[in-house]
Amino acid sequence: MWIIHISHSDAVEIITAEVRGWGMQSRHVSCVIEAPPLRVYEYAANLDNLPSWAAGLAEAKVEHREGAVVVDSPMGRVQVLFAEWNEYGVLDHDVTLPSGEVVHNPMRVVAHPLGAEVIFTVRQLDLSDEQFERDCQLVAEDLHRLKGIIEESQPN
Repeated sequence: MWIIHISHSDAVEIITAEVRGWGMQSRHVSCVIEAPPLRVYEYAANLDNLPSWAAGLAEAKVEHREGAVVVDSPMGRVQVLFAEWNEYGVLDHDVTLPSGEVVHNPMRVVAHPLGAEVIFTVRQLDLSDEQFERDCQLVAEDLHRLKGIIEESQPN
């Protein structure tokens, strides 16, 4: 079953599409950024930029280790491995939690008539409904922060 949510925050429209079934739900949280997709992708793919926009993942400077990064996060110290640079805007990443559990996070930067759209899929997995809603809100806040950084730094 598909459920569409539209919310407005600080003149930003966050559109989420939710898929329910098979004992879990997924929600696609997206944000339109008025900048070329490649510019958005390059900024988001630069792992040193994570602390500036991805507060739900990285709270401090990243430490590079064998193609991955280790960061202090709200979940504790985690390892993050992003997809290799690609021309398709794929920013999928695996987060290895302190427990050793690996969570796969699909993320894309795609062309949009106003510039780029960043789409992040949040999966409920073992989360309660309240935890899932909190994670979706945190992702929306991270994407909004990314939008602000990119749009404020636009060349004139």
